[in-house]
Amino acid sequence: MKEHHTKIALLKHLSDGEFHSGEALGDKIGISRAAISKHIKGIQEWGVDIYRVQGRGYQLAQQLELLDEDVIKGASDNSTISVIPVIDSTNQYLLDNVNNLESGSVCLAEYQSRGRGRRGRQWVSPFGSNLYLSMYWRLDAGMAAAMGLSLVVGVAVVEALEELGINGIKLKWPNDLYFNDKKLAGILVEMSGQAGGAANLVIGMGLNIAMESGTDNIDQPWTSLTQVSPDPLPSRNTLAKSLIEALRSSLIDYEQNGMNEFVPRWNRLDNFLGRQVRLIIGPREIEGEVLGIDEQGAVVLKTEQGIQSFIGGEISLRKND
Repeated sequence: MKEHHTKIALLKHLSDGEFHSGEALGDKIGISRAAISKHIKGIQEWGVDIYRVQGRGYQLAQQLELLDEDVIKGASDNSTISVIPVIDSTNQYLLDNVNNLESGSVCLAEYQSRGRGRRGRQWVSPFGSNLYLSMYWRLDAGMAAAMGLSLVVGVAVVEALEELGINGIKLKWPNDLYFNDKKLAGILVEMSGQAGGAANLVIGMGLNIAMESGTDNIDQPWTSLTQVSPDPLPSRNTLAKSLIEALRSSLIDYEQNGMNEFVPRWNRLDNFLGRQVRLIIGPREIEGEVLGIDEQGAVVLKTEQGIQSFIGGEISLRKND
């Protein structure tokens, strides 16, 4: 964090969307104009669009709302929420610190240099455009009880967005949020623990809020909340606060009551319910109609061989209609 202090300070000054001269920025931060120019280039490498106009100075292409720990915590003095503006991975940060964390601890970032999704794939994480959030949860029932947890998280997130007036978002088994058949968010649950003991879970989510259409290195159709809702969106801090509260509430509910009540809630939101899909399991491909999920969190298909359930392992679901 310390090495990025100057860049973050620059962004706070630029976040109003107005022009600021290099000289004025240098005076406010206490560095030279040349140093300002160097740090601006570093910020641009994070994916932040900054203009420079001769005689006027620097300006962000659009106003930027930075994450604020105090706003996200709200009235409660919850010290388990940490905003680390620049990080390698919010999930990895929590995984590295599980022995020092309370269950429910949260890490958020503006930018991830090594964000990842399922199977170690890169998660593209431009600065300040989206929401990168991870939560640590201690599951006393053990690792076996964590089966289907990504589905619970998905339901919690979509329902929280609906509470904020953002509608039409669907779920793709087992861990994605979709809008109009395009990926809006991904969920990654990582765990550690020993047989017979509690499971240490780290639940990560990347939610596209205002990702630019020119973003490279994404190999599937995607969308952002700005394309989902024509109305002004809630602030990023409001979104973060609402999602954290929804996650904590749903995880407690899951611990106490299991998966059963989440099944109809998932099926209401299933993007592929009643549609033809292909399940790719290693070298095998299975075609069928999605009937929803069952109490174990498995996806249920109507195939030529009858009704079959699939769960666990490396399974990919693709549309086939």
